[in-house]
Amino acid sequence: MIDLLVAGGGPAGLATAIHAASAGMEAVVIEPRAAPVDKACGEGIMPGGVLALEALGVRVGGRALQGIRYVDGRHRAQASFAGGPGLGVRRTELHAALARRAAEVGVEVVTGKVAEVRQSADAVTAGGLRARWLAAADGLHSPLRHSLGLDVPSRRPRRFGLRRHYRLEPWTDFVEVHWSVCGEAYVTPVGDGLVSVAVLSTGRRGFDAHLAHFPHLLRLLDGRPQAGPVRGAGPLCQRARRRTAGRVVLVGDAAGYTDALTGEGVALAMASAEAAVRCLRAGRPQEYERCWRRLSLRHRLLTEGLVRMSGHAAVARLIVPAAARVPSVFTAAVRALQ
Repeated sequence: MIDLLVAGGGPAGLATAIHAASAGMEAVVIEPRAAPVDKACGEGIMPGGVLALEALGVRVGGRALQGIRYVDGRHRAQASFAGGPGLGVRRTELHAALARRAAEVGVEVVTGKVAEVRQSADAVTAGGLRARWLAAADGLHSPLRHSLGLDVPSRRPRRFGLRRHYRLEPWTDFVEVHWSVCGEAYVTPVGDGLVSVAVLSTGRRGFDAHLAHFPHLLRLLDGRPQAGPVRGAGPLCQRARRRTAGRVVLVGDAAGYTDALTGEGVALAMASAEAAVRCLRAGRPQEYERCWRRLSLRHRLLTEGLVRMSGHAAVARLIVPAAARVPSVFTAAVRALQ
C-alpha cells in the first residue's frame, strides 16, 4: 500500500510528494497533464517561498526580486525584503524544476485523474490506487474539495486574473503593483528580456481593456512585443469548511484561497505541503487544520483587508498615497508577508 497519494501535480502537489519522499514515505502523484503546466499567476515568489524551494533541493532560475513597490501614476511606495530576495520565475520553469526534483527523490507520477475517493478506517482508494493518506492538491476550483463537501460559497465580489508576458528588459528588480479604481496590475521581472504582467479585477473584460486603466504602465509597455497567449483564472476567492476529511488533507489552493493581491500563493503552498506531510507522517491529520490556520493567518488578514479596500473606489484611491506617507507601516506589512 502506498504511503501517500497526491491528487494534482502542480507546485503544491509536487512539493507535498517531495516532502513525503524525503521523509521516507512512498509518494505517488496522479496528474492528467504533462509537465510543465502553465497557469495564470503573477509569477513572483516571496522570500519565504524561495527558502522553502531551496530546502526541498529545487533548483530554479528566474530573476531576484528585492521588494514590493506600489504605484498609481502620481505616488509611489516601496519596501525591500529583509533576510533575502524573492524570485520572479516563469510558472512553467518552476513546475519543471519541481518535477525534476520529484523524479530525483523517487516520486512516481501517474497520468490520470482522481474522480472518486473511497475511505476506510486505515486507507484511501482513489484513481485505482490504494494509500494510507491522500493529499488533494487539485487546484483553485478543487473537484475533490467539492466532492468531500468542504466547499463554502463565497458572498464576496468575484475577482478574476489575467496574465500576459512582454519581451522587454525589466526596468526594476521590484514587483510593481499598479493601482487604479478598477483593479490592480502586477509587473514581475521573470527573466532576461521578459516581464510578466497580471491584472486583477472584478471586471470581466479583455486584457487590453484592463490595461487602459493603468496609463503609466501602458506607456511603459507600448509597442513591446507580446510573448505567448493571455491566460486567465478565477473567481479567485475560494473557501473551505476545513482542510481535512478523514484520511484526506487539502493542500495549496485547494485548501482555500483569498486572493492573489499579496503574491503569497507559492510560499503558502510550500509551507502547507511541509505541514501536511509532517502531520500525516505522525498519524495526526487533525493537527493539520491548526497548522494551516497558523501559517496562513497573516496572509488572510492582510489580503482580505486590501481586497475590501480595493473594492471601494474612494478608498482605493488612497492606498498608494497612504503607503507613501507612512513608509514604515508599508514596510512592516510587506515584511510580515515575506
